[in-house]
Amino acid sequence: MPGVSGRVAAGARGETRIADRVVAKIAAQAAKEAIDEPPEEGVSPRATVTVHRGAARVRVSLELGYPTDIGRQCGGVRRHVAERVRALAGMDVPEVAVQVERLYPRGAGIAAQGRTR
Repeated sequence: MPGVSGRVAAGARGETRIADRVVAKIAAQAAKEAIDEPPEEGVSPRATVTVHRGAARVRVSLELGYPTDIGRQCGGVRRHVAERVRALAGMDVPEVAVQVERLYPRGAGIAAQGRTR
């Protein structure tokens, strides 16, 4: 019941819901930000998200340049994605799974362009 002033209490006004696809876009952008040197030929990271009771479980697919420390890169992506989703969407992130889809040799495009026959 509204108070004497006619105002509705904050908890009774409604709720904010953020669609899974919006959280997935935040996660994909965060993954892109976290990669040291994204491969020139590669595609941008993609993410899928399942939100349940205010917690987001995230799966990120990405491509990396090679050689690289894959474990360090994936750890950085996990941390950054969790931080950004928490900061921007206000959700707990108990899990960020990172899947490396492809490795691209660094400088391969430049070396191939320099060859003439």
